[in-house]
Order: sequence, then structure tokens, then C-alpha cells
Amino acid sequence: MKTIKTIATTALLVCGNGIFGTAFAQTNTVNAICSTDQSWCEMAAAEFAKATGVKVLQTRKATGEALAQLRAEANNPKTDIWWGGTGDPFLQAAEVGLLEPYRPPYINDLHAWSVRQYAMTQNMVGGFYTSAIGFGWNTELLRKKRLPSPLCWADVIKPEYKGEIEISHPASSGTAYTILAGLVQQMGEDQAFDYLKKLHKNITSYTRSGTAQAPNVAKGEVAVGISFIFGFDGWKHNKYPVATTAPCEGTSYEIGGIALVKGSRNSAMGKKYYDFLMSAEGQALGAKANSLQTPANKLTALDPRIPSMDKVRLIKYDFEKYGKSAERKRLIDRWTKEVEALPR
Repeated sequence: MKTIKTIATTALLVCGNGIFGTAFAQTNTVNAICSTDQSWCEMAAAEFAKATGVKVLQTRKATGEALAQLRAEANNPKTDIWWGGTGDPFLQAAEVGLLEPYRPPYINDLHAWSVRQYAMTQNMVGGFYTSAIGFGWNTELLRKKRLPSPLCWADVIKPEYKGEIEISHPASSGTAYTILAGLVQQMGEDQAFDYLKKLHKNITSYTRSGTAQAPNVAKGEVAVGISFIFGFDGWKHNKYPVATTAPCEGTSYEIGGIALVKGSRNSAMGKKYYDFLMSAEGQALGAKANSLQTPANKLTALDPRIPSMDKVRLIKYDFEKYGKSAERKRLIDRWTKEVEALPR
């Protein structure tokens, strides 16, 4: 996935001393990694800069790639705040000491599922939003190919979908890891890997980011995508030929993360950006950017396009166990050896 640098102010021309060469830059610049939809990343940075005058240097990375960057920078952190994207990699970053504890004073404004993430990580990770895994498909392509709509996990492994399904790669994408860990919890580990081997035969490509499936389905580049439902719904509401569902057997879900980076250079500005993103105003930017997750802040006015999770059969996802670094590595290593290595 192409890395996007967001420069969120017209005044972001850095003098010859470099970005960190002056006291002004140190105190009035925030360095961020954003792992949610690019449109939300860019809008949030621009709105924060407009409201505060703080310069935002922001990179968009999938959560797996973001975690790898923070690990690489551990002895010399260049990032102040990481936000958006599936929560498991955030939990892994907390486990290995890459994040700074912060319990915001507005904690009572947040939903219980958000607050639980703080409690689970000694306040190093907050719950930023939530959404469920599901299927999205291009209705015109399925009609043309005379394929039925996939409604269940059992459907997408049928031979007629060979070469028609796209999913992301669990080593780089938190979305794909959520799918992998969810199936393990739902089916049992050996049964889940048997299932994933069957699904592998139908996969046309494994993308680096879990945000790729929605636009690829909407534009007719692939018939069926497996990712978070909200992404597909964003395109559906923009009049693209997209339909969605949650798997009939049940499905996993995410609690997206937000965190301050331990030892960051601009911690005060990182905290200021954090508070903006978690405010009702900052959370509402998601829907304005057509990123339709359920926000953590209870004071946020819900956009009617946000898909309801009321009728979705959610599994009892064990965030603590499957948020551990060793468990993530073990499952991804097994997937790489037993699934990815197979011919398609």
C-alpha cells in the first residue's frame, strides 16, 4: 500500500534546521500514524490543524505495518500518537512497552467497550470505535457471473467462488488478523485452519491493508470482499452497486485503538491531538469522511448510515488472549506455513 504523508497546514514549510531542529517545531508539531481510512486520516489532521494551529505530520499505515514501525523506532521514537485501525496490534504494542499510559478526564463520556480497553492495558490503549467483520459484494458482477449472494462463512468456500474473493494479509493487516483470530475462536483452531485452506482456493489476492476490499468491490475489480462491513457500506451509500451482510453463523469484531507513544518527542501535542480525536467533534469526522464505524464517544451524534450491530451475531472475542504478541505471531506463522504456502 502506498504510504501517504499528510501535511495538515499550509504553513508546513520547515526551515533549514529540519523538522525537529527548533524549539517551535518541537512544541507545535505532532507526528502521527493513522491506521483507519485515508479520508478520515486526512480530514482529522486538517481539522485539528485548523482548530489549533498545530502542524500535523501524519503517515497512513495498516496496523501491522504501524506496529512494526514502532518496534523499529523503540529506542528513538519518531511518532507521538497512533490512532485508528484494529485494536489487537495496539494491545501487542502495549504488551511490549511501546505505549504511554493515558486515562483521559472525559472517560465517562465513552462507551463501556472503549473503557474496557483502557482497563485491559493499564490505560495504554483506548477503544476508538467498533465495527463487525462481514462480506461485501458487487451486485452487478454477481448477477453477470450468475453467482448467489454469500450470506454465511460456509458460502464463500464453495467452488463457484474460486478467484472471486479478496481478503487482506494477516501479517500486515489487523483486519485479516481479526478474521483469523475470530475464526479460531468460533470454530476451534484446527477446524478454522481447515476452513482457511478451503477459503484460500477461492482468494484472488491478499492485500496489505484491510481497507482495500471495499473500493475494489465497489469498482468491480473483485466480486466479493471480506473485511469490516462499514467500509462496504460507505460505498453503497455513495450509489455504488454494493450489498453487505454479516456471516449467518456469527462473526468477529474490532475495537479500534488509539494510543500515545512512549518516549515521544512532542508528547504534549500528541495528547492534544488524542483529545481532539476522542471528542464528540473529532469522532463525528469519521462519518463525514464516509468512514462509518460506531464511535466511542457517547456524545457523538450517530450518522444514520452507520451500520447497526444490533442484529449481528457477534462472537465472544477474547481481546486479551488474541491481543498478545506471542499468540498473534503463532497464528500468523501457522497461517503462513499451512495456508499461504498452498497453491491456488
